[in-house]
Amino acid sequence: MTFNDNANIGGGRVSKRGRNTGIAVGGGGLGVIALFLLSQFLGVDLSGLAGGGQPAAESGSVSNLAECTTGAQANADVECRMKGAAASLDTYWSEELPRLGVAYQQPQPVAVFADSTGTGCGAASAATGPFYCPPDATIYLDTAFFDDLRSRFGSSGGPLAEMYVIAHEWGHHVQNLTGVLETSRDGQTGAASNAVRVELQADCFAGAWTGAAATLKDDNGVTFLRSISQAQIDDALSAASAVGDDRIQAATQGQVNPEGWTHGSSEQRQRWFGTGFEQGAGACDTFAPGAAEL
Repeated sequence: MTFNDNANIGGGRVSKRGRNTGIAVGGGGLGVIALFLLSQFLGVDLSGLAGGGQPAAESGSVSNLAECTTGAQANADVECRMKGAAASLDTYWSEELPRLGVAYQQPQPVAVFADSTGTGCGAASAATGPFYCPPDATIYLDTAFFDDLRSRFGSSGGPLAEMYVIAHEWGHHVQNLTGVLETSRDGQTGAASNAVRVELQADCFAGAWTGAAATLKDDNGVTFLRSISQAQIDDALSAASAVGDDRIQAATQGQVNPEGWTHGSSEQRQRWFGTGFEQGAGACDTFAPGAAEL
């Protein structure tokens, strides 16, 4: 999926942080135990956020990527691509979430950083991976993760695979607005756990945006993105599969243990992405199916 060259992406809200730039975190951020529990119900590994219990210092530079204004730039530059994706995702959810009976509120600007940064959940490093932090309603992303998707996790890569990542994290923001993150928090793991259901719903939400993306328009009536190809869909599915619990466990532990799952299997993640893509966000109730149907 590529952007229309003349699409206006200037409204995308992205904050690029220079080295060691962060936000002050009252109370020393999240403790290790609290971080573990947050990881369970978010379905993401936030263990890298422990940060030594110190507030993040405010230093370095911050940019809103004002130079990124067109779809052509989004096609050529990964940071501009994140800004374009943010503009499209904001447009989608501002229209879609009220249809589901929930008022939409924008997340804080997506924080693109390199090496390390401070967050409302503590200090984050490049090793943490992309994540959504509920206390400050911000998506954090080191774009070097996209290289890891290919080299470490075996994804085919591609622009839509990259945008799938941010769309998935945006799904967690939507869950924060709907109350799902709060009500599903129980610290449990397993193939049918709330942690897995949260993660699969975010995948479904990412698929729903992908399915509608070629119809979403900027303020000038130009669609942000061109029609999607099967090869691009395959790239997104490859990214979803690459971070499945079973695949990661097999690669790192040599065996698969469903009792420890917090993300869902590769097959589940692909399937729920497909559900959203084909049926829209209204079909993304991953909490209704029984364990066998999940």
